Amino acid sequence: MRCSSPRRKSVFSHGPFRVPYRVYGEGEDIICLNGIQQSMAMWFSFVQHFEKKYRITLFDFPYQGNNNNNNGSLNLSLDEQVSILKSLIEELGIEKSTICSASWGGVVALLFAVHFPDFVDRLILASIGMRPNAFMKDTILEGINADESDRERMAKIIINRFGGNLPEKIKLQITKQFKSMSGKRLKAFCEHGLSIVSAGPLNARVPLSQVEKNTVIIYGENDKIIDYADVEDLAFRMSDCTIKTIPSVGHFLHLEDKSIFGVYEEILEQNRIRDSISF
Repeated sequence: MRCSSPRRKSVFSHGPFRVPYRVYGEGEDIICLNGIQQSMAMWFSFVQHFEKKYRITLFDFPYQGNNNNNNGSLNLSLDEQVSILKSLIEELGIEKSTICSASWGGVVALLFAVHFPDFVDRLILASIGMRPNAFMKDTILEGINADESDRERMAKIIINRFGGNLPEKIKLQITKQFKSMSGKRLKAFCEHGLSIVSAGPLNARVPLSQVEKNTVIIYGENDKIIDYADVEDLAFRMSDCTIKTIPSVGHFLHLEDKSIFGVYEEILEQNRIRDSISF
């Protein structure tokens, strides 16, 4: 089943970058943030499940998905990503939203919540912790040291290391993405991987004690690249954060098992009840 046609589909400019976005459904606002080298397509099944209750905005940061028509640096900083998210919200006139994120997108969401709390209702962060574990670091280094011309092997390193539970269709998409990646984009991907390895814990990038919004972290118990202790450490450093641990899934959560949308539904409904009581 495909998600419906978007109510709005357009592109806005942010400095040298062009940012494509799509808006689905009607209701309270949800903005979805992709992980590294992911695209808005990863959220289509989410849209299918929730577009009847919520207005959902998907977008690709520069050099995500098919968003290659840009003149800016491929090495997009965290602050630039936060600024692009702010521009998107202004473009759409969104007053306040729930931000749902995957992996690196959660880092963007947290820093955005620090800088622009008035635009954030709550955060639902999938697959995020204080730091990548040793297994993740080894995977990044193995991928970087692989022969650049052997893109299929680079893709297989990622798939075999922590994407084993993904459907075959998505595994093929990952392989295709690596094969079609330009040399410059591949270099930027590798440099970002190195920055993750060398940057230290998340609180070196984000002042976590300043995140005051209600936050839920969704963690797959079979996540091979984030240790649960580091998820607990992250939650402990914020004033209003809980963890939902999902059995039998790994880092890619709803891409591995769509039943996880029931967990999202529970979180969103609890927040709606909480908001109705607070008035």
